[in-house]
Amino acid sequence: MDGARTYGDRPDGTDLVDTLAAVFAQRAAEYDRNASIGFDNLADLRAAGLLALAVPRAWGGEGADLGRVMDVVARIARADPSTALILGMQFIHSAGSAASPLWPAAVRDEVLHSVVRTGALINALRVEPELGTPARGGIPATRVRRVGGRWLLSGRKIFSTGSAALHWGIVWAATEEDTPRIGQILVPLNSPGVRIEKSWHHLGMRASGSDTVVFEDVDIPERYLIGFDAPVGAEREPPTVALWHVLVVPALYNAIAQSARDWLVAFLQNRVPTALGRPLSTLTRFHAVLGEIDGLLLCNRALLERGIGLKVSDANALSEGRQIKRLVTENAITLVSRAVEVTGNPGLSQDNPLERHYRDVLCGRVHTPQADAVLEQAGERAFAAWRQSRA
Repeated sequence: MDGARTYGDRPDGTDLVDTLAAVFAQRAAEYDRNASIGFDNLADLRAAGLLALAVPRAWGGEGADLGRVMDVVARIARADPSTALILGMQFIHSAGSAASPLWPAAVRDEVLHSVVRTGALINALRVEPELGTPARGGIPATRVRRVGGRWLLSGRKIFSTGSAALHWGIVWAATEEDTPRIGQILVPLNSPGVRIEKSWHHLGMRASGSDTVVFEDVDIPERYLIGFDAPVGAEREPPTVALWHVLVVPALYNAIAQSARDWLVAFLQNRVPTALGRPLSTLTRFHAVLGEIDGLLLCNRALLERGIGLKVSDANALSEGRQIKRLVTENAITLVSRAVEVTGNPGLSQDNPLERHYRDVLCGRVHTPQADAVLEQAGERAFAAWRQSRA
């Protein structure tokens, strides 16, 4: 992740991503305080052409690989994790739509060209109030029904990151039939019948705009119904989406932890209690704390580098990627918690960014797949491999 960085480099040698990140860092506290999407950040990313970074070159994008995507998301996340989460979803789903065999070619072209030409934002809208995440199974309550010659979509999706900033939503839905069929529906979110319900009142990632998107008899062109005729058991998402998701997300949360570590170093160096007469950084107990923190970051770097090398074609790649997501996330949370623990009141003060880093990093656990599912699947695979070795 620290390799050559060429995209967006300026003639004077400065990197555009780092330049934007410096600006975003100045805005982050206000967006967090107001729980508002960083529209100015997104406009800057759009103007820089970065929203099309993961679109393949065949459609006019940069065709960035997983390592490049993780690097850009991480650098933006060190400045404003909420903006980085919207950006990460943009990369995952623009690359995923290009790779999916279920998407009609004309629809794929329409979406990817809109990303390149206008910086249209896209994300998957999957979670529902009753169902929760579809990763746990079940049939979505969001339904599309045939009325005369029209398809009408109704339902609601919660935790819809980017919400009001999105142009396209990839909506997980079922047909309103005796035997429901499940698939994806591409929805232009400026369509009549679509509205945003402010519902994101979370502790962390407050500026991600992860509100509820409500659909009320939204008229859907038939070409936007994707995968409903695929065979039972067919993958509705390409492996690219699943693997990128479990690696881009922890790269983001590891970046939050890195920011927390850097703040802690500066704080310990600059804090000079009158009774001590010298910086806290001179005390061996804080040397040990920094050693512990840097050890966790070292583990995370090794895990993420391992993830970059995983191949979609490898049968074990996704299982290993899920473990990487779990481990990196837990290490990041442990790291930031330790920084809060040793700084006391200053670490929890809203005058300092550490308390925001702490709130943000805790959200890493809620992203699919959650730890219990990862561990159960890993255990199942271990026993299955043991039985197969003795068959």
